[in-house]
Amino acid sequence: MRIKGLSLEDFAILISDYLIKNGIDVVLSGGACVTIYTKNKFMSYDLDFVLISSDNQKAVKQLLGDIGFYEEDRYFKHNDTEFFIDFVSPPLSLGQEPVKEISEIKKGGRVLKLLSPSDCVKDRLAAFYHWNDRQALEQAVLVCKEVEVDLKEVERWSTNEGMSDKYEKFIERLNETKTA
Repeated sequence: MRIKGLSLEDFAILISDYLIKNGIDVVLSGGACVTIYTKNKFMSYDLDFVLISSDNQKAVKQLLGDIGFYEEDRYFKHNDTEFFIDFVSPPLSLGQEPVKEISEIKKGGRVLKLLSPSDCVKDRLAAFYHWNDRQALEQAVLVCKEVEVDLKEVERWSTNEGMSDKYEKFIERLNETKTA
């Protein structure tokens, strides 16, 4: 399996497809989704895959070891790439709500399951809402500028999370970038 020189998107597709074909269902989340949706305008090196079933962690370690990955701290690394992989335990959720829609990218007969653009924005906003992560706010704005996002759904979710005030700050920031 050739890993060297792959873009983040191609690397994510390769790893996701490899795991799925070996019975491990995963969905990409986090900053790597931002990288994909913004066509590298934001660059993440950490691929956060959510395991759909928590009893697969031993199998994941074995499968990745079979293709040259080693575990360091909680990350999986490979000598042929600067990208590293982290696995997040289920459930696949954003705040208090389960993820309802999973997007797919298909390329070269392979498939990558990832958060939809709207859920990617929610994921980034969750970091802003709960940890006041300004970089995550900027990532959410960047995704909105690059791809179609259902802002009514993001607002509904934000209200359910009790974060209407911070949602307004997000909208203000988004509007600032549109006039800049």
